[in-house]
Amino acid sequence: MPLEGTYATHSTDWVSKQIDTILETGTTASVDIKGRDVVMVTMHAKEPGVLRRVPLMRVEHDGAYAAVASRGGAPKHPLWYFNLLRNPHVEVQDGTETGDYVARQVSGDEKAQWWERAVAAYPDYADYQERTDREIPVFVLEPAG
Repeated sequence: MPLEGTYATHSTDWVSKQIDTILETGTTASVDIKGRDVVMVTMHAKEPGVLRRVPLMRVEHDGAYAAVASRGGAPKHPLWYFNLLRNPHVEVQDGTETGDYVARQVSGDEKAQWWERAVAAYPDYADYQERTDREIPVFVLEPAG
């Protein structure tokens, strides 16, 4: 079921430009991060009736995606991390395809497996983990239904 609400603009200029490009072209293939593919995740914001979009590294396996809450190795989680905890229903756009997904935070062996996939897709994640004392959370986004 598609998410409904008013879309908030992103506070970071380069992220806003990526989102605008994806919306203008209709595909996530129109942008990248350091030459790596991205997906766009749409989620409920903290504010009622507000939706937020965020481009994330494309880490896909068997139709599920990882959402790595790295924030570049900053000491605090990205704000979208808390949005997924509050409401795990998201939309994922990969290329021109968009679908409904449910996010769940993973731990233990499952997290280790997804972390390995994430680092393979975007090696900077390993450096980000070295920069911070917090354990970088990983969510798995699985098709709803």
